[in-house]
Amino acid sequence: MTDLLAQAHALKATVAARADEIDSARRLPADLARTLAEAGFFRMALPREYGGLELAPARMIEVIEVMGNAHGSVGWCIMIGATTAINAAYLPDHHARTIWADPTIITGGVFAPKGKAVREGDQYRVNGRWNWGSGSANCAWLVGGALTLGDGAPQARMMWFERDQVELIDTWHAMGMKGTGSGDLAVTDVLIPADRSVSLTDDKARIERPLYAFPAFGLLAMSIAAVALGNARGAIDDLVGLAGGKVPTGARRPLAERASTQVEVAKAEGMLRAARTYLLDSAETAFEGASRTGALTLEDRANLRIAATHAVRTCAEITRMMHELGGGTSVYETCPLQRRFRDAHVATQHIMVAPGSLELAGRALLGIEGDYGQL
Repeated sequence: MTDLLAQAHALKATVAARADEIDSARRLPADLARTLAEAGFFRMALPREYGGLELAPARMIEVIEVMGNAHGSVGWCIMIGATTAINAAYLPDHHARTIWADPTIITGGVFAPKGKAVREGDQYRVNGRWNWGSGSANCAWLVGGALTLGDGAPQARMMWFERDQVELIDTWHAMGMKGTGSGDLAVTDVLIPADRSVSLTDDKARIERPLYAFPAFGLLAMSIAAVALGNARGAIDDLVGLAGGKVPTGARRPLAERASTQVEVAKAEGMLRAARTYLLDSAETAFEGASRTGALTLEDRANLRIAATHAVRTCAEITRMMHELGGGTSVYETCPLQRRFRDAHVATQHIMVAPGSLELAGRALLGIEGDYGQL
């Protein structure tokens, strides 16, 4: 873990220097994706049996945070690739070994059950189209959620496809996270083995270790929050770098010497540190519980989601504050604050950290019975 975090810090300046290139390409350049894969960023949640690092969630947060600071889109693609690999703990061993045979393999996809999978013997025939396929252009294997038909009661399962079975459709013309390449995925009459599918809510992880006792969606939400934390830290740092030399129109003193600037920067720093502490504390507490008992309590799962959602939305507010402090300078593409602002407000739109996630967590804390499979 120490080595991966050190590599993240070592790569940070290189990634940041390629920010414009990444945004213009609207995807991660292939050479950068391979560098990240070789370093192990996409293997953070992969079981050790398949060459994974199997990091504790709090350590994953720290690594993703650094890369989110370097560039939000890079942090986002690492987040998607790393968390998708948790599927290896659910898939049959022979499929997991096939998919992750190459240590530089990148996987990704979309969990939303927007496809249909019709049972035909020991296979599913899958049709579907999914949006938000972040990082897909660099993936060798992709997953798409589908509702099963002809196989008992319909169930939402994630179907694993080889890259050449999937059509990538360039729809990613977005205001933020421009470099994630989050276009659409589509499959037409693709046959896959029935056991090369996973339900992260109904199936039990085949590998019984603490990381795989974590709810997959909770881990995803935390990783999204890690990207947001790094991006917000970058926004504060960008504003501090700007404030020392910028003299606002009509003023005599630099922006940094204004009392209002000092108050807002201090406020943002407090907001960021508090959100980060809550997220890391929730992750550590839940992991300790999973290590002792092999499971998370419903309260732990609720706190994970609250901490993640709180962090993402707090970080968006921090980027708004820093963008506003930057004045007219912030609106130019040459100023990194505009990218920080846009990326933060795309992150808030992810369903795992949307306001509805707080409703589910609140129900759990209030002791209301219900289906908490996606908490």
